[in-house]
Amino acid sequence: MAKICRKALVSGRVQGVFFRKYTQIQAITFGVTGYAINLADGRVDVLACGEEQAVNQLFDWLLLGSPNSKVTECVVSEVLPYEDYQEFRIG
Repeated sequence: MAKICRKALVSGRVQGVFFRKYTQIQAITFGVTGYAINLADGRVDVLACGEEQAVNQLFDWLLLGSPNSKVTECVVSEVLPYEDYQEFRIG
């Protein structure tokens, strides 16, 4: 199966509710690498790289979010070329 990278900008109540940590846990579970970082405007920037099915699973989870989060929007874009990150980090 093909490996891909996709980026998501997640809006809503996603900062201060452990959204990035839960995203990291889910990414590791799905075998996805990349990162989740807070942006100054209140969104979270998520880069996910791995098998297409695994990346899709993570992005399906992003719509649900962590227990205390409330996702209102998740804008996804393709990232080319594929980058091979060693882990999924939060920043």
